[in-house]
Amino acid sequence: MQKIVVLDYGMGNLHSVASALQKVAPTDEVVLATTPEQAEGADRLIVPGVGAIRDCMEGFIRPGFVPLLNQCIESGMPILGICVGMQIMMASSEENGGIDCLGIFPQPVKFFGKDLYENGQHLKVPHMGWNRVQQKIDHPMWSNIESGSRFYFVHSYYVPAENNDAVAGETDYGVKLAAAVTNNNIFATQFHPEKSADAGMQLLKNFVGWNGAF
Repeated sequence: MQKIVVLDYGMGNLHSVASALQKVAPTDEVVLATTPEQAEGADRLIVPGVGAIRDCMEGFIRPGFVPLLNQCIESGMPILGICVGMQIMMASSEENGGIDCLGIFPQPVKFFGKDLYENGQHLKVPHMGWNRVQQKIDHPMWSNIESGSRFYFVHSYYVPAENNDAVAGETDYGVKLAAAVTNNNIFATQFHPEKSADAGMQLLKNFVGWNGAF
């Protein structure tokens, strides 16, 4: 039995993530950890997040999750970031007037802006709803998921896909954005796999079986 830890730092309802994990890994233990101590003995780590990135960063730093995350990265433990959980891993964000993030990835997080168009059509911000994800690399986390599958997004800020070697999946929404990024034992998604029907459940199933190697 594995111990799958979902970090709970007060940013969003995590029960949908926990429920989805219990469906794909019914014999594993799923723990919502509010302290690093509750994450001891973890085999896998999930960093979720919704809301304003400044609040997310403060909520993540306060309980001591930064040293925990660094230890998990160094140990090679499989790590999954979701939505703002992916964005806080970047170098910086334009949100809240500009804020430094964890810097695990060197890319910035940018605002879509108000003048966003695709094929002459004005696009609403936030980017909310289903969109296709084109896989850019052959990664174990994409196993049994077709490139071009649809996933569910809700966000006003994005990580640019251009000149970004970390991109594992790409989506078009007026700009080319990173739908997923990866580096060694980290895989992080801008979309919500727990809300993305069959493709999302398959991605979570892949995470439960992934050894963290790439």
